[in-house]
Amino acid sequence: MEYNYQAEIEKLKKEMLELKSWLMQKAGSPAPNEEKPLNNVHPIENMHPDPKLNSIMSSLCQLTDKENRTGSITYLGVFTSGGRQSNWIQNGINTDDLLSLIENKSAATVLQCIGNNDRLTLLLALLRTPMTVAAMVEKCGFNTTGQVYHHLKPLIAADLVFEVEQAERGVYAVKPHRVQGIIMLLAGISDLMDTKFSQGNWSVEQMEQIEQIKQHEK
Repeated sequence: MEYNYQAEIEKLKKEMLELKSWLMQKAGSPAPNEEKPLNNVHPIENMHPDPKLNSIMSSLCQLTDKENRTGSITYLGVFTSGGRQSNWIQNGINTDDLLSLIENKSAATVLQCIGNNDRLTLLLALLRTPMTVAAMVEKCGFNTTGQVYHHLKPLIAADLVFEVEQAERGVYAVKPHRVQGIIMLLAGISDLMDTKFSQGNWSVEQMEQIEQIKQHEK
């Protein structure tokens, strides 16, 4: 009986292609012909050394293109301090929904509520550990408990801070489900202040000084 070498070669070729596809999938890269070209999104290959993160980015590009969005984001994290822990995962968030927060003035309302150095100082202290008003006076540099209550009241009304139950009366902490929002807001601020690509002037006084210099040079 004559051995069919050609059939064996074709079989080996098929097995090699399957093995190559499997290895590429394990590495977090798409298999050949697995993904269709996108219409509105231009994927950037290998943005991160971790293949798993590159795979997530590829999925976000596909989702954005498929649903004709302005964009999609995924974020996750863990924060632990003062014996309390918060974990969060948000996947495929539509940036159209985020942009609408500006249109409906929600973003301005939130930023106005916490965009005060005294309130941010209180949030920082309570993120680190729950504490009493007296402790906040000492830790945050306030002069009286009345000052603390003045800035604590809007934070409580915004459901950011609450009085801890099953503890001595008057102990306050950041709401567990609000921790992620505060941390991610700080992450966004960090991105805005990143000097890797450009230098921004965030102080009104600095901007006015620069404008005065420009006017003087004219």
